[in-house]
Amino acid sequence: MNGQNDIQAGVLQRPADDNKEAWIAYWKEQGQEWRTEPEIDAKRQKELTKRLAIVPDIKQGIYPFKNMKLSRADIEWLLATHESGRGPVDWSDESQRERKGLDVRGADLSQVNLNFLPLTGLRGSLTWNEWLAGTETGEQRSMAAVHMEKASIGNTNLEGANLYGAQLNEVALYGTNLEGAGLGWADLKGADLGFAVLEGADLRGAALERALLFNASLKGIDLREANLEGANLSGASLEGANLSGAKLEGTLLMDVVITNSKHIGPQLADIQWGDTNLAVVDFSQITMLGDEYEALNVIGQDRVQGVRAYKTATRAYRQLSVVLSNQGLNEDAARFIYRAKRMQRKVFWYQRKFAQYLGSLFLDLLSGYGYRVGRCFIAYALVIGVFATIYHVLGTHPAWNEAVVISMTAFHGRGFFPDQFHPGDPQALAAAIEAFVGLLIEITLIVTLTQRLFGK
Repeated sequence: MNGQNDIQAGVLQRPADDNKEAWIAYWKEQGQEWRTEPEIDAKRQKELTKRLAIVPDIKQGIYPFKNMKLSRADIEWLLATHESGRGPVDWSDESQRERKGLDVRGADLSQVNLNFLPLTGLRGSLTWNEWLAGTETGEQRSMAAVHMEKASIGNTNLEGANLYGAQLNEVALYGTNLEGAGLGWADLKGADLGFAVLEGADLRGAALERALLFNASLKGIDLREANLEGANLSGASLEGANLSGAKLEGTLLMDVVITNSKHIGPQLADIQWGDTNLAVVDFSQITMLGDEYEALNVIGQDRVQGVRAYKTATRAYRQLSVVLSNQGLNEDAARFIYRAKRMQRKVFWYQRKFAQYLGSLFLDLLSGYGYRVGRCFIAYALVIGVFATIYHVLGTHPAWNEAVVISMTAFHGRGFFPDQFHPGDPQALAAAIEAFVGLLIEITLIVTLTQRLFGK
């Protein structure tokens, strides 16, 4: 029994400073498996404690660790003692999601190994509300941004982190959980975000040139105005993502997942596609762009905002159609331009332009704006059948086959059979009406097909 106690005491005994393996075992026994470094000495602890007492001042750019170089050992100690020893924020516990993470605003963590650390809720910049407060200048925002250039932060918990405008050039975030994190306008050029979880993250305006995002989970991510030139998104999931206004020139999109289970694609209005190869993307999965889905949600709340959203959806479909057509993907291009015309019709409706709405509806029903030619044959058969019935019922009651011939002749404006009826007969009036309907349909069909085939 005494031997077992001696063994346990030996395990819990603080190791020598230079025995890293012993420290790892020690931290594991303490329930802090994420710690790998020897604990900082008393002098360093005192220095960091003094810094923690500094009251942040956004306007003056004052933060506890501003311009201070921090090591992994420093971060481990700060996490362990965070909030009087309460420790790191646990994102899996929803009651802790309101807690503030470690404040490293303005600190220098460049080239530091932070792999596997629990950095949930990390405060590395101004919050979104502070960013938009209107009183902060660009300089103040810059002073608050943490420096993590070339740092290694792989397989780390960074859920809900505040990293707006942070310096993350060539940072390694491989496999890191950044769910709900704020990374708007951050510098992520050349960053490795392979297999990272970025669901619901805010990357508006972020610089992601040459970034690696292969197999990353980007569901619901906000990438508006982000620069993704030369980025690798192969195998990434873009379900519900907002890419409006993003730059995608030279972006690699091999095997990218672009729809959710309802086949709704991402928001794509005003994207700068450049020479991005879209042939590797399966656009046939998409039945509706996220831009249209957004419009459907907005229109019930605010008509003015809804009209604007439908205009955006119209633009998104048209832009995507042009890019696809230029790359020879004509089938997908035709499908999206047809969708654009339907969005434009909704704009007419909500703008109360009913004449234009009805004209657009007629074109859609007749020929699908030239993209659903089969509807023309249905309309043709329907008109012939209706008027053939009229001819059969009225007057001399010709046989059905004769009524069909009369209807087809009248439809194409070839006149009427004098042996069957005369100009004053009701059948003649029906023939004149059918001739007019036929002329209207033929002209409409010619115009829509001309636009369809020649892109006018």
